[in-house]
Amino acid sequence: MALLCVHVLRGSRFCSLSAHLTRNFQVCKQAGHPVKKADWSLSSQSSCHTFDFRATRAGTLLSLQGKAGTVCHQISPKITSPLQSSSVLMQHGYSFHTSAPVRALPAPLIWMLLKPLQKLLAIILGRSIRKWWVALPANRRQLMREWAWQRRWQLVAVAGVAMVILVLLLMTHLDESPVTGRTRLLVFSRQNYMELAALTSEQYMAEFAEVLVPETDPRHQVVERVVQHLVQRNKDIPEMSEVTWSVHVVQSPNTNAFVLPNGKVFMFTGMLDAVADVHQLSIVLGHEMAHALLGHSAEQASLSHVMDLLSVILLTAIWAVCPRDSLALLGQWVQDKLTQFMFNRPYSRKLEAEADQVGLQLAAKACADVRAGPVFWQQMEIRDQLTGEPALPEWLSTHPSHRNRVTQLDRLVPQALELRESCVCPALPATDPRAVFSKSVRVLLENANDQGRVGPGGSLKPLPRSPARLPAALLVQTTLPPSPNVEQESKGLVPVISSDTAVAPAAPAEEQRRVQSSS
Repeated sequence: MALLCVHVLRGSRFCSLSAHLTRNFQVCKQAGHPVKKADWSLSSQSSCHTFDFRATRAGTLLSLQGKAGTVCHQISPKITSPLQSSSVLMQHGYSFHTSAPVRALPAPLIWMLLKPLQKLLAIILGRSIRKWWVALPANRRQLMREWAWQRRWQLVAVAGVAMVILVLLLMTHLDESPVTGRTRLLVFSRQNYMELAALTSEQYMAEFAEVLVPETDPRHQVVERVVQHLVQRNKDIPEMSEVTWSVHVVQSPNTNAFVLPNGKVFMFTGMLDAVADVHQLSIVLGHEMAHALLGHSAEQASLSHVMDLLSVILLTAIWAVCPRDSLALLGQWVQDKLTQFMFNRPYSRKLEAEADQVGLQLAAKACADVRAGPVFWQQMEIRDQLTGEPALPEWLSTHPSHRNRVTQLDRLVPQALELRESCVCPALPATDPRAVFSKSVRVLLENANDQGRVGPGGSLKPLPRSPARLPAALLVQTTLPPSPNVEQESKGLVPVISSDTAVAPAAPAEEQRRVQSSS
């Protein structure tokens, strides 16, 4: 069937048509006159509003539909000289109806669907090789060993060439991180993950449809304004300004938040309960938005894809070499755990640390108090102690430990303060929220020690009942400073977040006043 490529200029009285039917041809139409073109003949008797091309054995059938009826014309190609282009002028109102485009699945989704299949094929291939080898007579096996030994250098050369080709192929997929400039491997493009993010966001919207907080809710409005504030202050980053950001607050006690690559922000109310003020919320949102604009999901999937391809080769060898299926299963389990603990999880922790760094920069440019970042992770550490959640070693987790995050953010705070000052932000209060928090925690530990609730190493023992509350007065509750020269943000201050469920026992009011006055 002939291919028809149409470029329509909307909003004009006339439109230009470029049609390609195996060979390029264009027609010039005048009402009531035959339309002629070298090597093609078309007669027209009435004005039409719809063209319908249909392939037949004798040629191409053109159906013209309009108010006056439908007229069908036969276009018969002539095999002579090549066709030449000519201008075409048509009255406005024509529309071309083609078949609906077929939407292909995103490449990352196809890979995720084929991932279990490739492991299964590797197991079947390795097991088949093992059975074939066992079934060979002893003399044949000896001959094959001798053949392989005699050609060992040729086999090594073939393996070396394959490795060089693989390295060159991976080098063609190297990319530079948008903000940090770090060189990374990207097998899947950003566009592929945008398509996957669109499908994922639809699934999340269907999953959270019953528990989404309405847009008129103050919690939704707070998150919406903080997100738009971060976007406005960081619009110099192309990955930030090219995305349409939208906020969805989910009614759930989970202390979680995430942002999809297409700008869909999902904030759980449990996270809103965990933050103490708008500055901490800005840092949390900056961290999650940094994941999206840096393309960490595509980067992590690219590494996982390469590791899976290499693991398929190793998995085939395991099932081919191990004499029994039980040993092969054990070898497969060991190989999977080594891949996780030596490559996947360390790389995930690296991406989290990078998101902490970039998120702190985004919050600094938005005039947030970046000193609240380390305080937030100290609060999370106390929360875990109070709720009795087990503290896993960092090498077992996909995220850095709270303590290491506090250390890293403390190291990045001076640089972030300089960036904040260069953005012409209002001056911060002299009271450092980190000092206030440390003194408040010291008072809480002294009270807990008197009550026998301090465990070994100075940690708090879990509460026997529901988690207690972290006093909102640990940090001075201030509004986010308005950004200069931003008309939209000067209309009002971002409201303060009040925590209904917090993460540390409330100190007496006298002790809080004493701590704040001494600081």
